[in-house]
Amino acid sequence: MSNRERNKKILLELVKRPDNSRCADCGAPDPDWASYKLGVFVCLNCSGIHRSLSSRVKSIKLDFWEDELVEFMKSNGNACTQAQYEKAVPPYYYRPQENDCVVLREQWIRAKYERMEFTGDTKYPPISYTTGFYEGMLWKKGKENTQFLKRKFVLSEREFTLTYYNKENESKGPKAVISIKDLNATFQPEKIGHPHGLQITYQDEKHSRNLYVYHESPEEIVTWYTAIRAARYAYLKTAYPTGSDEELIPKITRNYLKEGYMEKTGPLQKEPFKKRWFILDSQNRKLFYFKGQLDAEELGVIFIGTESNGYSVKECVPKHTRGNKWKCGVMVETPERQFVFMCEQEREQKEWLDVLRQVLSRPMAPQDYTVEANIKYKR
Repeated sequence: MSNRERNKKILLELVKRPDNSRCADCGAPDPDWASYKLGVFVCLNCSGIHRSLSSRVKSIKLDFWEDELVEFMKSNGNACTQAQYEKAVPPYYYRPQENDCVVLREQWIRAKYERMEFTGDTKYPPISYTTGFYEGMLWKKGKENTQFLKRKFVLSEREFTLTYYNKENESKGPKAVISIKDLNATFQPEKIGHPHGLQITYQDEKHSRNLYVYHESPEEIVTWYTAIRAARYAYLKTAYPTGSDEELIPKITRNYLKEGYMEKTGPLQKEPFKKRWFILDSQNRKLFYFKGQLDAEELGVIFIGTESNGYSVKECVPKHTRGNKWKCGVMVETPERQFVFMCEQEREQKEWLDVLRQVLSRPMAPQDYTVEANIKYKR
């Protein structure tokens, strides 16, 4: 057996070990690349980010590996390297998954290996998202138009607020002071049309409000995201003092289970169908609908309870409808009324049915009854 074949066989055996069987950075299964500078096994997507960091990478299957590089991989590996570079990751820091956007994965890799933020060494000055206070400029979409304008934002962990100003002259006071209590931040690069696009959602008096922002710097926008998560974590620790990290961390921020366009008719199911943008927030059991996908405020919200509480979801073919261009129907039934939506394709219909049934099948928590009552009261 040649050295090339022998070394390839050794690497393929190494990558089958439990610690190495997933990408060291995003957790993707069956990584087939490796950084021979760091000694970690990574997926194709993360290997490209490592290459941009001059962290020399090779394909396990396609490239030639010298004996000394194979020995280096044997003596290191994912667990060993992660123990060094992920020694002190803050509990609120988001660890990207394989399907997360590029900016999150890239900045996680840079924070670990380039800036060495998680080695446990004391940093001076301290890393900005650890201080409990952060301020700076973000490009924000206007409420009524599509133009993005620079606006100043201030995040205070002590006051549990995110404040932003409409003009650079702060003497007129803030445009909004947002409570961290109900705030959510999620990356939406495709929706916003910018690789660093961030959607910030919060609860107004009667509505959920959306802010769409970005920053030219990938490090800066991820710092904002992490600072928001740090403030949310601090709030949750105060609100739920006996809650464990295992319980609280999933509540810090969340991606929405599904978003997309469906056509919607009115309560009599005889009104003309209108195209609306829907968002399913599964954690809060809310199905929002908007006129367009970048609207600041929803047109309405539907609570998704459980079957035992009078809620159901099923496929449907409405009879007395008009104006619908799409033919694949979804009916959501609540104790108050039936909602009929039309999807463009069967695949979309199936996806909506699947995710709505996921929420339906989950038992309601005590706080869910409060959410349900608030939605009914608003009607």
